[in-house]
Amino acid sequence: MNKAGLVEHVANATGLSKKHAQAAVEAVFSGITEALARGESVSIVGFGTFSVAQRAARKARNPRTGETIQVPPSRAPRFKAGKGLKEAVK
Repeated sequence: MNKAGLVEHVANATGLSKKHAQAAVEAVFSGITEALARGESVSIVGFGTFSVAQRAARKARNPRTGETIQVPPSRAPRFKAGKGLKEAVK
């Protein structure tokens, strides 16, 4: 399922028009994105937790040349599935 499929599912499940369902889906994604950008985590009980992981600076090797390069520290989004989601997928 992609974003359009999710919008259609929300529209069918709630009786909203596709326009309103798309606005709702966009609002949820926007809220999660903004919270993660601020370094906060987003917990949805029964579904999972979105968080930001800090990656430390490290040395890596360029596979083409074999040269050692320095990779700067970065932040990456993470998702940990909740118990309800894990049970549903089993």
